[in-house]
Amino acid sequence: MPATEGVDPFLPDDGPQVVPPQFEGHLQSLLAIDAAAAGRGLLNADPDPVVRRVPLLGRIGLVTLPALTVEMLRVAQHAQAVRIEHGGDDRTRLRVGSVDVPLEPDGSFWLHFSPRYADRLVSAEEVLAGKANAKLKDTLVLVGVSGLGLVEWKTSPLGEPLPGVEVHAQILEQIFEQRFLLRPATARWLEAALLALAGLLLLVSVPRIRAWASTVLLVALLGALAAAGIFAFRTGWLLDVATPAMGALLVFGAMLAATLTEAQRQRQLLRAAQAKAVAELEVAQRIQSGMLPNPRIAFAEETRFRLDARVEPARTVGGDFYDCFLLDDRRLFFAVADVSGKGLPASLFMALSKSLLQSTALREQHDPGRILSRANVEISRDNPESLFITACAGILDADSGELLLANAGHEPAFLHEADGAIVRLEPTGEPPLCILEGFEYTTSRRVLRPGEWLCVVTDGVTEAMNERSELYGAERLVKLLAAQRAQASPAAILAALRDDVRRFVGETEQSDDLTVLCLGWSGPGSTER
Repeated sequence: MPATEGVDPFLPDDGPQVVPPQFEGHLQSLLAIDAAAAGRGLLNADPDPVVRRVPLLGRIGLVTLPALTVEMLRVAQHAQAVRIEHGGDDRTRLRVGSVDVPLEPDGSFWLHFSPRYADRLVSAEEVLAGKANAKLKDTLVLVGVSGLGLVEWKTSPLGEPLPGVEVHAQILEQIFEQRFLLRPATARWLEAALLALAGLLLLVSVPRIRAWASTVLLVALLGALAAAGIFAFRTGWLLDVATPAMGALLVFGAMLAATLTEAQRQRQLLRAAQAKAVAELEVAQRIQSGMLPNPRIAFAEETRFRLDARVEPARTVGGDFYDCFLLDDRRLFFAVADVSGKGLPASLFMALSKSLLQSTALREQHDPGRILSRANVEISRDNPESLFITACAGILDADSGELLLANAGHEPAFLHEADGAIVRLEPTGEPPLCILEGFEYTTSRRVLRPGEWLCVVTDGVTEAMNERSELYGAERLVKLLAAQRAQASPAAILAALRDDVRRFVGETEQSDDLTVLCLGWSGPGSTER
């Protein structure tokens, strides 16, 4: 059989070689059937249950033979031989008469399955009854069996089970329609480029965007790869987009793990830094609290006046402060001040201001207005952040009850008179410290009667706010102070005021530092405590 003995396995040296699969032996048809055959082709057994491509050539010993479908085409066209040729696109082609089929380097053919399986089936009953003549005219017919246990079932990539004869029918159909699936020679480079591009995009983006955004990016990237694979498949090109997709998933997983690890490390560092900052703030709070005198201890033996004060910062440390000390054996200096702002900056400026105010008071011992004026000069000199301070300063003569007061933009003091009336000592309208350079503050004078007491607060009391954004206000403060007994101790007055503010504010976070100083005059040489 000179025309069907085989195909020349050797190709020209200047082109790519086809290396078909090698078989060690074969089974041939019965002699009676073989003698009646017009051609002979190979049927090879593929162990893979999913059929994606089939060999169109095979070698038995030194002879290269065509597959069954190729031989059917040759016989149908009355061609003398099957030839292997080089295409203009550097792809080897199998020439069968007037038909050529592109080959892979191993002589295989990628199948592009169509779902028209049932349309091609003709039952033996129709053939024997003569009902299928029109269907079989001018067609290539493949005969298969349908008995249980005799059908060789294969599975297409579409998941559809097919008999082996249908696979051959699909090959013939694609050759006639010239509908091929081809894997370009540059496919590996293109897939490597897609993998590199996807990996680079993830490497650059994942550390810089949020986790949800990086997930969206990954999904979009996988969708783009899938779309590229589908588009290439529909145009007849085979691209392995699964490998770049798996690579992108691995890169994303590695980057996400690295990002989460780094985030965990940063959180640990942040927690450590927060713990350190909290510890340092607690130390700063103790230092700041230690700077404020304790009137109960400082004046424990004093019988002429009663004094108590309290500071509650809105944060760990604050800018409010008070001070009280004896200038001599009968004159008491006291002051309540509020630094603008809150937190650590205000607390640092508070420490400076308290020290300068105290040193000024020790030098200028007779006039609180003059003390504020000199302190204004000293504090303004060391104020790079342009902070300001409201302050109320006074000097009480413990023997005579004479009270000298100066106010630098502070909340006015409240006086509880002997008859129980609450008098608000109206401010002079003078500015806070560090506002006007060289401003001279004035001093007002008043003589207290035994049993009268003075309450000085910061705006953390009058401007305390509840959940309805309502302010505590001076009117509520006056009512609270009026309800206190004339003989009430400063500590009791402070406790009542603090409790009333807490009830008013409720669960609302404290918005400002709160400072209260209460000073009562018992009279000269009084034994009342």
